[in-house]
Amino acid sequence: MKLSVIIVNYNVRHFLEQCLHSVRKASENLPMETFVVDNSSVDGSVKMVEEKFPEVRLIANKENIGFSRANNQAMRQASGEYILLLNPDTIVEHSTFRDVTDFMDKHPEAGGLGVKMVDGKGHFLPESKRGLPTPEVAFYKIFGLSRLFPHSKRFSRYHLGHLPQNEIHEVDVLAGAFMLLRKEALDTVGLLDETFFMYGEDIDLSYRILKAGYKNYYFPKARIIHYKGESTKKGSLNYIFVFYQAMVIFARKHFSRQKASIFSFFINMAVYFRAFLAILSRFWTKGLFPLLDAVVLSGGIIAIKNLWESKVIFSGGEGQFPPHLVYIMLPAYILIWLFSVFLSGGYDKPVYRYKILRGYLVGTIIILAGYGLLSEEYRFSRAIIVFGALWGSMASIGLRYIARFLRVKNFQMGTEDSRRFIIVANEQESERISDLIRKTYSRPGFIGLVSPSKAVPDNHGYLGSLSQIRDIITIYGINEIIFSADDIPAQDIIDQMSSLQGMQVDYKIAPPESYSIIGSNSISTTGDLYIIDINSISKPNNRRNKRLLDFVLATALLISTPVNIFLVKKPLRFFSNMLKVIAGKKTLVGYADSGGMETFNLPHLKSGILSPADNVKLNSLNGETLRRLNLLYARNYNVYNDLNIIYRGYRELGR
Repeated sequence: MKLSVIIVNYNVRHFLEQCLHSVRKASENLPMETFVVDNSSVDGSVKMVEEKFPEVRLIANKENIGFSRANNQAMRQASGEYILLLNPDTIVEHSTFRDVTDFMDKHPEAGGLGVKMVDGKGHFLPESKRGLPTPEVAFYKIFGLSRLFPHSKRFSRYHLGHLPQNEIHEVDVLAGAFMLLRKEALDTVGLLDETFFMYGEDIDLSYRILKAGYKNYYFPKARIIHYKGESTKKGSLNYIFVFYQAMVIFARKHFSRQKASIFSFFINMAVYFRAFLAILSRFWTKGLFPLLDAVVLSGGIIAIKNLWESKVIFSGGEGQFPPHLVYIMLPAYILIWLFSVFLSGGYDKPVYRYKILRGYLVGTIIILAGYGLLSEEYRFSRAIIVFGALWGSMASIGLRYIARFLRVKNFQMGTEDSRRFIIVANEQESERISDLIRKTYSRPGFIGLVSPSKAVPDNHGYLGSLSQIRDIITIYGINEIIFSADDIPAQDIIDQMSSLQGMQVDYKIAPPESYSIIGSNSISTTGDLYIIDINSISKPNNRRNKRLLDFVLATALLISTPVNIFLVKKPLRFFSNMLKVIAGKKTLVGYADSGGMETFNLPHLKSGILSPADNVKLNSLNGETLRRLNLLYARNYNVYNDLNIIYRGYRELGR
């Protein structure tokens, strides 16, 4: 056996499916075996592998045992001359396995090998080649000197920025996303250190390989797409603590006590520094616009109030509102408006103007509805409320236009229906992918077809061939390119992404016979991956509205328990269910049990008390019918559907 490929998976089924398709293609004419070790995923990964990739040797763990232990499980069973540790969020080129094993055959001194990695936009990932993280190297990285001097031989040693990207080099550290290991070297140095749960184990093993007298190589003639960090988001606080703790373990294991102490000191400084940056980044992305809205809204309403109090407005002389109206009621109005904008989806990405206007309109209606219930001393002028809403909506939208003009990072305005796509695929795959897009975007702005071959078939609606794609993007104003993995080799996809850099388009790849299209949304958020799927329930505003409905309705039902116990079946279970819904452990409406028929293709929901089947007054439904009901529920979700199901299944809330 020449090669054993080992993939550890944890709840990234869509990425794993795409990865295994590329592995299958790259394994042609090469004696090899593929292992998938699943760390107790709940997204249907195991069933997907069993059904679609029967040739894979599957190890299904009952708990998440970590990256190192899971890889070691498969390595103990592997029989290949070489062992490849591969991340599930990667795509390998057709010739990758042949190229890397040929290189290792010609270089018996090589204990390990890494390849050139690019992200979902085709940009080089600097972690493809790394140096040993000594205290000095860690200092340069932590305090940003490596970023300031990315090609310095002294300051950029963490990512070896002084070494050319497209030349073969000896390196210290191999990336765990693609880590090719000589079995003979592993027999000498041992397997992964299971002290590392996640992160750091690749550095440790790379260093042990060097200490044993072998060499590690960076081999850019083979390339992979690495979507980078879907299992653990790189900007999260959890990632920061786990990653840097792994660095401390490495230092204590391999450095002298003095060096390890210095390293630990820098690491602790880095943890707090990076945690602060992560909190600041999270505020910037999620809290900036609510804060700006609150500031401009407050300033505008106070200006309107002052104008209203002036002699210009009061014909009978200067008037003045009492302080408690200014310090109590005005902040309350502002909070209601901003909360309404939040619930309306006005702070979701990308930004839609109509959601902001809808939020201010609903907030104004709520304020005016409650106006009449207040005592006279707490009533503000209705005119100030109306003018305040007008000012707030205009100012909020104006701030978004300013952000777009200034090209604020990660900011995008527009409507999803205006997205313009081209699909690079054969006729059959083009129809399938087009159908997926239409099920996700109700009115896509444009869908064009591009032939994957040089010759353009007649009478099939193709705009042109792959060689003309740059002109097609410019002429038709394309936003997104979707490549069919069945028709375009990964090598050609990477070539196209590299050649089209600077054209401001997104790239996605559609695996064959899959309900998903996977890609990276933007160059600055390469870790934020998303999946085009046949549903609407996964959209942030629908998730938020569903949770809000659960909380409000369950609370109301719980308060009215003295009445409900006489109307629902199993009152004690009803009481328990409502508490679980309020706590977020259950949802009022979830998926129906369809006997395991493809429910993993749908977004995850908490276990539901009721289901779409409660909307259908039939005694029995087969698995296929229940599956279709779940599919329709996820695809066409809205709050009114939930309310209708709850109304019809009210007596079963104690189920």
